[in-house]
Amino acid sequence: MSASRRSGTTDELGPDEPERDGPQSHDGSDGPEDSGGSDLLAALLDGMDAALCAFDADGVVTHWNREAERILGWTAAEAVGRHGFAGWAVRSADAEDVQARLMSAMHAPGRQVHEFALVTKDGGRVLVRTQSAAVRGPDGKPAGLYCAFSEVHAQIDLERSIALSEALFEDASWGVVLVDADLRPAVVNAHAARALGIGRTSALGRPLGELLAQGVEELESALTHVLAEGAPPAPAEMWVTVRVPEGEQRRCWRSGFVRLASPLAEEPVPLGVGWLFQDVTEAKQGEQESALLRFRTNQLHRAARAAAECEDAAEAATVHLDFALAGFADHALLDRVAGAPRAEGDEAVPVRLVRLAATPAGAPGPSLLSGAAGLPLRYEEGHPALTCVERAGTVRADAGTIPAEQAREWALARQWPEDAVHGLCVVLRSRGRTLGVVTFLRGAGRSRFERADAAYAEDVAVRIAAALDLAEAVREKPAVREKPAEQ
Repeated sequence: MSASRRSGTTDELGPDEPERDGPQSHDGSDGPEDSGGSDLLAALLDGMDAALCAFDADGVVTHWNREAERILGWTAAEAVGRHGFAGWAVRSADAEDVQARLMSAMHAPGRQVHEFALVTKDGGRVLVRTQSAAVRGPDGKPAGLYCAFSEVHAQIDLERSIALSEALFEDASWGVVLVDADLRPAVVNAHAARALGIGRTSALGRPLGELLAQGVEELESALTHVLAEGAPPAPAEMWVTVRVPEGEQRRCWRSGFVRLASPLAEEPVPLGVGWLFQDVTEAKQGEQESALLRFRTNQLHRAARAAAECEDAAEAATVHLDFALAGFADHALLDRVAGAPRAEGDEAVPVRLVRLAATPAGAPGPSLLSGAAGLPLRYEEGHPALTCVERAGTVRADAGTIPAEQAREWALARQWPEDAVHGLCVVLRSRGRTLGVVTFLRGAGRSRFERADAAYAEDVAVRIAAALDLAEAVREKPAVREKPAEQ
């Protein structure tokens, strides 16, 4: 209960209240101004989160709020009117020192901070941190003092929380962004600003779509879920594209989310979301590359075992092609050099290619052998496959960023399936001769062929070339049957 004249306590510190024997209404009750001032003072004191007591110039307790009662157990009726803390709220041995340090605040500028061990009503002891300051009367002379106090561990928890917040927004090695209920950044720490490629202040209040080129929908969906349901049980990995001065960069951020609610409201009121993230792009790319390498190595191993069971070496070549296609490309074409294999010094001889095998153009399926007629393909000069044979090296071709209709015309002009936009031509070499070329094709839904893709395709081409070379050798030299032994 607050210390106020309405509860029978003294109230010398009420700034606008009438005197104890001041005017009353004609019916003997306090006037409306006096009643309203006392009620307001009582509500203010009782609503404080910190314990508060006040002393007059003689050191007599004049005010005592509910938080002080909660901490020490002494009610306002028991506390108000006592002289200092001696004999009830502090040990006798400490009373003189505590009283002197408290009353010194009346003659000191500003606030004074002390730590005391106070005694609770049930005989326990509580270490509190106090802030004391003088209260001056109309003449400017000290009329008393007020003392706000709280348990030391609660104060330390508050200071730790503040210190943690400041450290997160200044020195943290991961990004921290406070997003308001409208999904706009309210606070951005230095690490997050660098990751977003923007200044800390210029990011505030802007839609996330202006900060990220891609990945905004996924991020906003996560933030909306946290506002409605709370924090997810584990971090989430999100791929985003960030605009930086060098262009756009695709990054993977391992993100954690916490919902922020106001501690001052009776019911949790969401203030926004705390978003913490760390860039794990290099680690994720390393994991993806390792997984891809394991898969491709397994495919090569499986293809070798399957090809070893083929009686026809040409069929073994298509087995290698089919195993390589899985997860690597959408289409594959296998062309051999027309006539004899191309050896060193044949640069003056025009290159002509014959289709040996190809994957079905309309639907997925195994490669089909073709080219029994031996008719050369009508590749125009400068075709990637012809260039590949002429250079005896790998050639990449891309339609680039052009409309879909132009991309279709680009593919058909090269006699490739109409949905192809990325091509990789790899030469087939065996025993120092060029046997042909294998072409892998990707549609618009896949990325262009990179250096690692070319290395894998070259490994496949070595195996296909060996199988084709064996098939050619077997065809030129029929198997010799053993003559039966003479009787």
